[in-house]
Amino acid sequence: MVLKKLRIAFELQEDEMLAILESVGLNVSKHELGALFRKEGHHNYRECGDQFLRNFLKGLTLSLRK
Repeated sequence: MVLKKLRIAFELQEDEMLAILESVGLNVSKHELGALFRKEGHHNYRECGDQFLRNFLKGLTLSLRK
């Protein structure tokens, strides 16, 4: 839920989110990223872990400071 709210608040597109994640060393595919935004009951749903969110926030702060 936090990741979804951050995406809306910063108006991030999928490519921008992938670039942010790559800047901190996480190689995530579009399909894996899409699975994080699915509804909880969906069969492709994937929960966003603490470490993933921590790395995304680190990359987001680095990209906003530039």
